[in-house]
This record gives sequence, C-alpha cells and structure tokens, in this order.
Amino acid sequence: MASSLTKDAAPQGNPADGGKTFLGHPRGLATLFMTETWERFSYYGMRALLVLYLTASVTDGGLGMKAATAGAIYSVYTATVYLLAMPGGWFADRLWGPRRTVAIGGTIIMIGHFLLAVPVRASFFVGLVFIAVGSGLLKSNISTMVGQLYPDRNDPRRDGGFTIFYIGINLGAFLAPLAIGTVGQKVDWHLGFAMAGVGMGLGLAQFLIGTRHLAPVSSVVPTPLDDAERAGLMKKALIWLAAAVVFYGVVTFTGHFTINWVLWPLSLLGLALPAYYFTRIRRDQELTQDEKTKVGGYIWFFVVAAVFWMIYDQSGSTLTVFASDHTASTLWGFDFPESWFQSLNPLFVMALAPVFAALWMTLGRRNPSTTVKFALGVAGIGVSFVVMMLAQAAASGDVKVTPLWLAVVYLIQTTAELCLSPVGLSVTTKLAPVKYASQMMGLWFLAVTAGDCVAAILQLVIGDGFLSETSFAIQGFVALAAGAAFVLYRKRVIALMGDVH
Repeated sequence: MASSLTKDAAPQGNPADGGKTFLGHPRGLATLFMTETWERFSYYGMRALLVLYLTASVTDGGLGMKAATAGAIYSVYTATVYLLAMPGGWFADRLWGPRRTVAIGGTIIMIGHFLLAVPVRASFFVGLVFIAVGSGLLKSNISTMVGQLYPDRNDPRRDGGFTIFYIGINLGAFLAPLAIGTVGQKVDWHLGFAMAGVGMGLGLAQFLIGTRHLAPVSSVVPTPLDDAERAGLMKKALIWLAAAVVFYGVVTFTGHFTINWVLWPLSLLGLALPAYYFTRIRRDQELTQDEKTKVGGYIWFFVVAAVFWMIYDQSGSTLTVFASDHTASTLWGFDFPESWFQSLNPLFVMALAPVFAALWMTLGRRNPSTTVKFALGVAGIGVSFVVMMLAQAAASGDVKVTPLWLAVVYLIQTTAELCLSPVGLSVTTKLAPVKYASQMMGLWFLAVTAGDCVAAILQLVIGDGFLSETSFAIQGFVALAAGAAFVLYRKRVIALMGDVH
C-alpha cells in the first residue's frame, strides 16, 4: 500500500468525472467521509471525557485538577491539535503528499489513544502529544483531498460536497459521547480512551482500502524538498529540540516547573504563528499578484473565524463544566451522563446540514455571498453566549437549571456553524495559491488555534471567573460586533477575492 502513496504512483482512474458516484458526488468522497467519521469518533470521544477526567477526584480515578486549570489544558490541547495542522500541510506539500500524510497521521493518532488507555499519568500526557501530532498531519490534508475531487474551483457541487463531508465529521462526533462518554464515565475512564483507539483503527483501515477512489493528484508532492533543504531543516529541527530539552530540563530540575510553563508558551505560539505564516506567504516572490491579493482577502475570513472558534470550542470545557456543576442531568425522568450534552451539536448538524446544503443549491445565483454567511455565523455564535449569560444567571446559588438551556445554546451554535465552517473549508481551497494548497488548509485550522489560545489565556488570567455572567456577555457582544464589522467591510473583502465567489 505504501507504494501507492508516492509521488510517482500510477493514475488510479478519474474519480472526479464519470464512473460511480456518491450522492451525486465523486466516489472518493465516500472514502474521505468514512475516514473522517471514524477519526472524529475517536477525537470527540476522547474530548468528551477529557475535562471530566481531569477534574474528577483521584478516588474516582481522575486527576483531581481545578476546573480553570482543566479548562486551560483543554483549550491549549485543542489549539495544539489545530496548530499542528499547518506543519501537517507542509509535510504533504514538501515530503509525502496528502494521501501518505493522512495514512501516517491516522496511525499516530491510533497509538496516542491507546497510550491514554494506560492508567499511568505520564502515559496519558504522552498520548495527548501523539494525538495532537497525528491530528495535525491528518486534518488539513483530508480536507484538501475533498477539494481535489472538484478540479473546477467554481463547481456548483463543491460547497455541497464539503457539507456532506461535514456530516461525516458530525456523525462520528454524535456517536462518540454516547458510546465512549458513557463507558468512560460509568465503567472506566481508560477503557473509554481505548475505545477511541479502536475507532481510529477502523478509520485508518477504511482509508487504506478506499484510496483507489481518490484524485490521483492526492498522491503527488507539489513542491518536494531537495537534499540540501532536507539537511538544513534537519539541522534546524535538532537545534530547536535541543534548546527545548535544555530549557525544560533546567526549569524542572530547579523545581520551578508547573503546568503554566507549558500552557503559556503554547498559547502565545498559537497567536504568533498565524501572523508569521501569512507574512511569509504574502512575501513569496513565486506567487502572482492575484494570488497575493486573494491571500490578503482570506485574512479577513481568518480573523472572523478565530472569534467564532474562541466561543464555539468551549463546548468541551466551559459548557461541560456548566453542564456538570449547574445543569440537571435528568430530563423527563431520564438520567444521562454529562458527556452526552456534547452529542447535541453534531445531532443538530446532521439534522440541519442537508437543509443548508439544499438551501445553498436552491438559491443558486441568489446565494448569500461568503462574506454574508461568515457574518451570520459569527453573529450567531455571539447570540449563543448571550443566552449562556441568561442561563448562568438562572443557575445562581445551588440551583441546577433545566438541560433545555444548553439544548437551545447548542442549537443556535449549530446554525451559526453551518453558516461559517463548511463554507470556510470551501473558500480556503478556492483562495489558496497552488504552491500552498495544503498549507493554506492548515492556516484555516490555525484560526481554531488562535481562538482557542485566546480562550486559554483568558482562563489562565481570570480563573474561575471565566465561568460567569459577565464573561459570557463580553464574549457574546464581541462576536456580535465582529459580525457587524464584517458586513460593513464586505465589499472590500469581495474585491480582494477576485474571480472567486
């Protein structure tokens, strides 16, 4: 199988034109759909347990951390998963090609989940590193391969294809808390983490079997490194690794090491790297002026997306803590684990995504512009936290509010997500210069990193005050303001997008 992933692999049919289809789309979409379903099953299953495991008492098998510290770890971990999507795109562009990079990434993710299953504290955190690295290799490249199924960037099926792909993401995300969350909370934490490893193993097997249906270009390395570049990069990597080992060795042996020595550098790095990459791409002399202009337009989408993800990704931290501490886990006489709340968003996505996909297709030329969709998305996420402000007010004292509060919040967030996230994947592939096809998809995921890093910094600074009416209100109104600003400046952004619409 490895030979089929090389740059010189023989063509494997034409998945984009002719032959069998998948819901009217290239057949390769089915392979990527199922791979992403199982990968997200493993990721969201682990994520559903992460904060609950970190905050559970030692006598209950957890690590006994404070909620604010656990929330910051969650935010930084999630940020790191998407932070590594950028170098993951680089590996595809310069070393392995998207197809081989996804296969390697899936293998590393599977190993990471099984490391979480080992009941040893050190093994747990090493497992998190493995999952972050593997996810970085897989995430940007599997989305790039979806785009490669549609050679025409203005193919009317393109947005619909990404929406179908997004359903696969949410199918795995829906099932994971119900299965892995229940086993982890009710039976054994580490058995739940092991289930996540099995899920990734199934996804990896399915991907390797179905690679023949993917676009041949997915096995090509767009700009391979020469021997001199390889040697130079290896030297730099070893220097940085040695510096990190020495630095953290000194901090540890002098007795000053705390978790903040990890959280703060990663949070700041997550904000600095997007600025560095955008600057580097725009200064590349090999790009045409048109490509540079489109990248300039893409920066606007990036900033709005970062504000969106800052709030949206708190479902596994802030909202999980709210569910555990302030929300009744009984509805109409039925008891359920707190981790089940995290199945609400993907459930709503699967119910509403076909509606949105059909809506965009039906509207045709009357379709709202990408800028308007983005503005609706970030404004919607702001409204959800205004509702959370009201829910927090209702949960004053020892009162536990009805689960319907969180159900409404997740419904609003899902509607906002469907306006922004699938369209963001699509517009990234449209605006990306050919030279940076995979790396630009990595930049899209860096918007998640930037948003999560802002949330992590706020949690580190504010502490438990992050879960308050004031915090929810401020974040909500910041998102509403971002949506309004994007609408006001949409003509400028559209002009920068050139022939992309």
